[in-house]
Amino acid sequence: MRRKSRTINSRAILSALVLISTILVLAAMVAGDEGMWPLSELPRLNLREKGLRMDQSLVYDPSKPSLLYAVVEVGATGSFISPEGLIITNHHVAFGSVVAASTPEKDYLKNGFLARTRAEEIPAPGRTARITESFQDVSARVLSVIKKNMSYADRTRAIEQQIKKIVAEAEKANPGKRAEVAEMFPGKTYWLFLYTVLKDIRLVYVPPLAIGNFGGEDDNWIWPRHTGDFTLMRAYVAPDGKPAEYNEQNVPYKPRTYLKINPDGAREGDFVFLLGYPGRTYRHLPASYIAYEQNVRMPAVADWYEWQINLMEEMSQAGREVALKHDSRIKGLANTMKNYRGKLAGLRRLNYLAQKRQEEAALQEFIQSDPKRRAVYGQVLPGLEKIYGDMGLEYPRVFVLENLRRSVILFQNAMTILEAAVERQKPDLERNAAYMDRNFNQTRQRLALGLHTNFYLPTDIAVFKELLKKALALPEGQKIEALSRLAASGSNLDEVVNNLFKSTRMSDSGFINGLWDKKPEEIRQVDDSLLRLANDLYPEYKKMEENNRARKGQLDELQARLVDIRQEFLGKQFIPDANGTLRLTFGRVEGYEPKDAVYYRPFTTVQGILEKTTGREPYDTPPALLQLISQKNFGRFVNPDLDTIPVCLLYSTDTTGGNSGSPIIDGDGRLVGVNFDRAWEATINDFTWSQRFSRSIGVDIRYVLWVMKEFAGAGHLLEEIGLK
Repeated sequence: MRRKSRTINSRAILSALVLISTILVLAAMVAGDEGMWPLSELPRLNLREKGLRMDQSLVYDPSKPSLLYAVVEVGATGSFISPEGLIITNHHVAFGSVVAASTPEKDYLKNGFLARTRAEEIPAPGRTARITESFQDVSARVLSVIKKNMSYADRTRAIEQQIKKIVAEAEKANPGKRAEVAEMFPGKTYWLFLYTVLKDIRLVYVPPLAIGNFGGEDDNWIWPRHTGDFTLMRAYVAPDGKPAEYNEQNVPYKPRTYLKINPDGAREGDFVFLLGYPGRTYRHLPASYIAYEQNVRMPAVADWYEWQINLMEEMSQAGREVALKHDSRIKGLANTMKNYRGKLAGLRRLNYLAQKRQEEAALQEFIQSDPKRRAVYGQVLPGLEKIYGDMGLEYPRVFVLENLRRSVILFQNAMTILEAAVERQKPDLERNAAYMDRNFNQTRQRLALGLHTNFYLPTDIAVFKELLKKALALPEGQKIEALSRLAASGSNLDEVVNNLFKSTRMSDSGFINGLWDKKPEEIRQVDDSLLRLANDLYPEYKKMEENNRARKGQLDELQARLVDIRQEFLGKQFIPDANGTLRLTFGRVEGYEPKDAVYYRPFTTVQGILEKTTGREPYDTPPALLQLISQKNFGRFVNPDLDTIPVCLLYSTDTTGGNSGSPIIDGDGRLVGVNFDRAWEATINDFTWSQRFSRSIGVDIRYVLWVMKEFAGAGHLLEEIGLK
């Protein structure tokens, strides 16, 4: 008996040590000001203790002119900086609209653009500005549709239908507003958001590419940075003040509040906070998900994006007209590719997967130690392990199908036409979201804009051929029959693919417009090669869609329970992962140590532009800017600690994709910069955050103002924002 007792005690001690070490690791990882806080959670924060000097209720209070209403979603984030609807965001956020507005003769991307009058401001194609008006918890109503013994697919379908019903009712009750239900904790909490969507957005000032994208992909995700990553746009509405599509009679939008500019900027150690629309984080997901991302999905996507980038760069050598077709695509692909490479490096550097598995081993021990916990939570982690393991095995086949739609523009068009014909026959609330009445015009506009802006036939052909090769290389149990048949229809792949693209009219906007209202049986009679292929592959996509529904139903149930037991285990309440809804994060202007004996200061200066300039892309600074720097005519925009103009700054806020363009706001509620990136070590922010190395990067407002005044000659815009 004594020997057995000793064994039990040793095991208990070991478990305790594992638990203690895990909690210490986690505490170190989350020390400091972690959090992308939903505005509903702000009462939990005392920002005045952190350094906020303004009334905290002015950050968010529906009854006051809160800063909430100054922040807009414009593809990422932007903010109003004048009473006349002037918006500041990133150059890279507006990149696609600048490309769409450019021609080889009027190359606004390369040369920049300045409207000296309102009449000269030009439409930003496809761009909207979305303002959060209100939000409320609708979790009980969403989850009320779940019935006992439902299949997982039916559970997901029921929730989808209920969400669409809630959205439709909200939009009916609030004419002119846009409603969305956001899943905060999967399978657990859901919030209804109401938005005003402004549809007439125009370009006002775009710095030349050599300023707005200085350093290009060489410097992306890297500190030190010297990138003037900002652009100005303006929102317009109908004369009656209501949102409207572009019309010459429209007038500038009058925001309820806008951000004042602090021309003195920030100094090292200053408190700052950001408001914005961060995309997705995955901090509450299990180790099995991290393993799937680290070992399967992210490496495959990064390699595929890199292959496409190399292809498009080669194609772009044909001339500037062709390059404009690729610039926006390359920018997006490269941003994600380098981000994934950084995440993968960070995951390995931190040995994060092992840390998550260590936590979960202690968590499982905690679950097993109590019969009640064991009954409710005992199979949560094993169940998640099984699902993500299956996803990893299936991914090569899924990869081909997903990227046919994502990467081949003409096939994407064909699938959209076919799906529209099928979905538009259903009652509106039963359709896939893209084909509902509220979204269908946007779907059509996106397709037309993609053809106009991004389509280049030789690229589409090369990408399709590469994916067909990948399909043919799939293991026997994962073969895609329709693609195998296609490959066998000619003597070689070049012949097959060339014939396929010669026999399609999916690049003809007039032809496509004549198909939108046809029924499925009519679409199937159309003599078009890519439409036929879409029809052959349609059952594969429907099967994948149904599998995803079933899997989501199972994941939602397991992950809701995982959140509950982890909160009990760690003894704290979580905030939900970022999900594209408005969030607040705060920190300080501060540098960091990326490795032993290396310290990064929190500001770069115009001197660094001189040091980096080579005269060749991506370091080809405009001569006029070099001259201004050499003359040292800096005026009021000098940082007194540096005795020169700062270009970019670092700060310890918690950000991710979607925070691009977020205003960097000082303790008095004034704009001191515009967020545009994270440091390389912080690409792992999607999974975890650390006070030690998580740093965000923004363009300093003093550099923005100096470029506008001295380089662009945009003094009229400085006057508009309250500066002489």
